[in-house]
Amino acid sequence: MLLIKCPWCGERAESEFAAGGEAGIVRPVNPESLSDEAWGDYLFMRQNKRGLQHEQWQHIHGCRRWFTVYRDTVSYAFQEVAESVREGGAA
Repeated sequence: MLLIKCPWCGERAESEFAAGGEAGIVRPVNPESLSDEAWGDYLFMRQNKRGLQHEQWQHIHGCRRWFTVYRDTVSYAFQEVAESVREGGAA
């Protein structure tokens, strides 16, 4: 079983968490001015790189808070965990 360290609750089983995808995606300031291609890129295009990736996770069966991690996509090892300002739902 994989253990993930929640910044607020400590180590818990992976089954208590949900992955929220790549972290650091910034919503465009004026989305109505984007072309369909640019809007599609914002919504769907992600790096999905091999190796260390910055991701966001939510402790869904615990404190329900969001946090960011650096996770190695090859070994699945969590390298660093940080608190996030995002709480209570999708951005």
